[in-house]
Amino acid sequence: MQRRHFLKNTMATGAVALAATSGLLVPVQVLAWNKAAFDAKDVQSAMKGSIGTELTEASDKINIKAPDIAENGAVVPVTISSTLAGVTSITILSEKNGTPLIGKFNLKGAAEAFVATRIKMGKTSNVIAICESGGKFYSARKEVKVTIGGCGG
Repeated sequence: MQRRHFLKNTMATGAVALAATSGLLVPVQVLAWNKAAFDAKDVQSAMKGSIGTELTEASDKINIKAPDIAENGAVVPVTISSTLAGVTSITILSEKNGTPLIGKFNLKGAAEAFVATRIKMGKTSNVIAICESGGKFYSARKEVKVTIGGCGG
């Protein structure tokens, strides 16, 4: 059994090394990190760091699917979708988190404007979705109430 694990790990390491040396796996792309955006302590700074502006246009073409009441703030399922044409990125923020920026998802080509993830929320606040389309930024908000200990209070 040990020999099989050794061979499997050796082959996996070799594949990653080959991908890295051939340029298929670029560390900057894999470990994309926007320090200014993730270090921001308020929504405006997080928006400025992640999308370059604080100004967005409200849109009813962005749909945020999240529970109205989240019994466990550590695992809040959130789905963002949009009917805007040519969406190139979706950014998710949680207004009252210590670190408001949840993530930014870049879309290429004819990718569907759809992102589903689970986020951590410290307390009741708005979840903000920002979609970039045609060089403009559109946003939508939804309040998610986080209960203490899942007791509905």
